Amino acid sequence: MKTLKKFSLTLFALLLVFSYGSAIAGGLYGNKKAGQQSYITIRGKVVDSETGVPLVFATVGVSETNVAVVTNIDGEFTIKLGESLTSKNLEFTFLGYKTKSVPVSSMRDNGYKNVVRMESAPIPIKEIIVKPLDPTDIVLKAITRIGKNYETVPNLMTAFYRETIRKNRTYVSIGEAAVEIFKAPYANDLRFDNARIYKGRKSTDVQKMDTVLFKLEGGPLSSLELDLAKNTESILTVDAMKYYDYSLSGVIEIDGRAHYVISFKQKPSVEMPLFMGDLYIDADTYAISQAEFGFNLADKAAVSSIFIKKKPLGMEVTPELATYMVKYREQSGKWHFEYSRAEVKFKVNWKKKLFNTYYTTMSEIAVTDRTDQEVIKFASKDRLKYTDIFSDKVSAFADPNFWGDYNVIEPDQSIDAAIRRLSRKLKFSDRQDLEK
Repeated sequence: MKTLKKFSLTLFALLLVFSYGSAIAGGLYGNKKAGQQSYITIRGKVVDSETGVPLVFATVGVSETNVAVVTNIDGEFTIKLGESLTSKNLEFTFLGYKTKSVPVSSMRDNGYKNVVRMESAPIPIKEIIVKPLDPTDIVLKAITRIGKNYETVPNLMTAFYRETIRKNRTYVSIGEAAVEIFKAPYANDLRFDNARIYKGRKSTDVQKMDTVLFKLEGGPLSSLELDLAKNTESILTVDAMKYYDYSLSGVIEIDGRAHYVISFKQKPSVEMPLFMGDLYIDADTYAISQAEFGFNLADKAAVSSIFIKKKPLGMEVTPELATYMVKYREQSGKWHFEYSRAEVKFKVNWKKKLFNTYYTTMSEIAVTDRTDQEVIKFASKDRLKYTDIFSDKVSAFADPNFWGDYNVIEPDQSIDAAIRRLSRKLKFSDRQDLEK
């Protein structure tokens, strides 16, 4: 069977660069100031109660507070709590599962032995949508209605972007930024999204990593490529459908709306590694409101050739996991890009070395404001390029006054919590530099 062109696969590949040199490692929480309260750190893992499969991107929050984190690519979480919160409960939420509440006091403090098992909670199919449910037909309708369901005019957006790299369990690169996005119309294949950094920073607590630099190309642009409704080539085209098998996993409710959950995976006869995952399709409009997917890593050598742009001789890099998420929000009858996250894990092995090293890179972007008024494209000199290394460029946009009291990067904190702390500075209406 004919396979998809390789260029389409690179839309969702985080291009990684390995090279020799020394690197700066980021401190997690910075230096503790005098008078600050003491903290405890709780680690654990969230899994499906029946299968034991890790739940990636599950939310772990403290009841009645804004303190929250999300699980990583292995379903693991780390949450740092002040002593005043130890009497409260941790609440675990995940789409399609029952919310679970666990007292903080009952959680162990010895590593990752806290295993939280969550039960699935599908909703019954309502009478109004009881009809023959052909998953292939549902996906086809979603594809043909992209031009109707998604924005037809350009938008200017502000967003919060975060990027981290871990070596085993230690963070070696941490950066975040307020960015501006030119979002092209969904029905126009000749206009492309672009972005520029408004304010940014990276970790300043330094230590030597090792003799290998591990960098991620693209930054915010790579996160925007996860917009499946805009970048449809690999999954959401009529032509791409012939490479996948589809099944209806259930019907769930998201924000009060019924959604089909369509699972997809590449056909056994397709040799090139493609994707597998779930599409959440609104039952009324057939808009895709969310997607969770990943690479088929069965052919690790082929996947490595897609992800790795450069590596030293004698280094073997093997992909372990590659997961992605994208979310949309409906407003005035149109669906808009809201959030995306990518997390990829690699095993690095040097010849003649006994132990392997694992690197995990995560990037996520959340839209905080948007407008379709007076939208113009950014000047070429200001735009980010796909070859840019975010961690190398972000220091040029440093502004300590912008971050205020939010002066420490906490990579395990949920991006929603980080945005709440900067909310006034991430809205067009509160940007002083736009008042002229």
